[in-house]
Amino acid sequence: MRSKKLLASSTVILASAATLAACGSNSSQSSAKKQPLTWMNTAEIATLDASKATDQASVEQINNVEEGLYLLGKNAKVQNALATSTKNSADSKTWTFTLRKNAKWSNGDPVTAQDFVYSWRRTIDPKTASEYAYLFSGIKNADAIVAGKKKPATLGIKADGKYKLTVTLEKRIPYFKLLMAFPLFFPQNQKFIEKMGSKYATASKYMIYNGPYKQVGWTGSNLSWKLVKNGKYWDKKNVKLDTVKFSVQKTPATDYNLYQSGKLDAAFLDAQATKSLKGKTGYTQRKMSTTQYLAYNLKKHPEFKNKNLRLAISMAINRKELASTLGGAATPATTFDPEGMTTVNGKDYTDTVKNAATEKAATYNVKEAKKLYKQALKETGKKKISFTLLGDDDDTAKKASEFVQSQLEDNLGIDVQVQSIPKKTRMNKMMSGNFDVVSTRWNADFADPISFLDLQTTGASYNYGKWSNKTYDKYVAASKTTGSTSTRFKELAKAEQILLEEQGVTPLYHPVEAWMVKPSVKGVIYNGAGANYSFKYAYLK
Repeated sequence: MRSKKLLASSTVILASAATLAACGSNSSQSSAKKQPLTWMNTAEIATLDASKATDQASVEQINNVEEGLYLLGKNAKVQNALATSTKNSADSKTWTFTLRKNAKWSNGDPVTAQDFVYSWRRTIDPKTASEYAYLFSGIKNADAIVAGKKKPATLGIKADGKYKLTVTLEKRIPYFKLLMAFPLFFPQNQKFIEKMGSKYATASKYMIYNGPYKQVGWTGSNLSWKLVKNGKYWDKKNVKLDTVKFSVQKTPATDYNLYQSGKLDAAFLDAQATKSLKGKTGYTQRKMSTTQYLAYNLKKHPEFKNKNLRLAISMAINRKELASTLGGAATPATTFDPEGMTTVNGKDYTDTVKNAATEKAATYNVKEAKKLYKQALKETGKKKISFTLLGDDDDTAKKASEFVQSQLEDNLGIDVQVQSIPKKTRMNKMMSGNFDVVSTRWNADFADPISFLDLQTTGASYNYGKWSNKTYDKYVAASKTTGSTSTRFKELAKAEQILLEEQGVTPLYHPVEAWMVKPSVKGVIYNGAGANYSFKYAYLK
């Protein structure tokens, strides 16, 4: 949720945030302080480098071991972190942040304004190849730097002494304050990074921390590690837990067994467990600002440039049945942006996107799908379409991929081979363009439709399939320059309608996380967008 100041100028709110529980008494917190919280992830960490992290598991870790100008607190409210005060010019193009003087890195170095300058310049430097560099768009000279036309040193950020930071924008960015709570914009310690070289952030011991926790035990490939309280953290008195133990559990049946035996304080549930445990003590459901979707590799397989083929695939998939197969872990996706993430003048943004054409494109209709498929074969000169569907190897992802495989084979006769591999490996293959069709997901970085729609613009680093539509690009670009909130969301809705009507990507479902959480776990903050799980205020009762 935005701060009161931002809410006054925008009608966007985050509706998908929840907490596990409220904080309890100080005595209960202190009595359990030494007891570790045992938590789990469904995927391994890819990197701890804030300039390069792209997956949810990595970003969540970074959010707990590093800190920026702001943090997202309870109900995703923007709170001061390293910034003690903020001044914004009348035209919203100049932002001045005063930094706290008691913030330190885990090696004792002070956190200064220059750490932000170095971090931002490093991230946006084309040599770093950050896939998130596009989020700097709107900051002075950012686009020119990404394009290689200007040097990173010309970016609109400067240190005015050790504890004052000034950021200059080329245009008003409606969601700027939310961006500042995202890890991409966190500070980085130049001296440490240069000392580590290529090893930086590839394992716990090659990292430096300025957040509530330090990480220990992650080797870069193993499936367990710890977060330990950072004694140098400026707000350490409010960090209740000394240790959070993490393990990667890809099979829900296994993690639930660990939960029952007391080896996990929280367990992710699969479809079967969700149905049987719903309503039981500890059952917790969290709506995510996430969309699972199919991306088609138009560069590797030109036949996917055919709109009718993509529409046929979309209409041959029964999304309601898919969501049912996944139990309580999903709702059908008919839009790219998740429902419930953003409201505009009291109305859900996705309701402004839906029209007859977008609804038709996402409606299960085998007869129409066969007709479109036959037409696509004629237009592409193909006798039959076959491809490999790339996906993750966790239980939910495998079920979803196998469901899509079955639907396309049974309804259209398309030969689909499923390749389920570890998420880190899948991401590497996807980013290098080494795939036919990939089942991937996006979790909103902040509660605004642009977090999704930016992905599919021409040339965007996250546009893995290379779908392109100039009119779509025009509407997305226009949404970033208008000063009118209502006009801005109309532009975004027009863009999303084009994406859906063409099925540039095919939304499948919106994940809903179902967990069993021990009643003793308190104060863990969950945000459907941005921060995910934050353990700063967590404790065991």
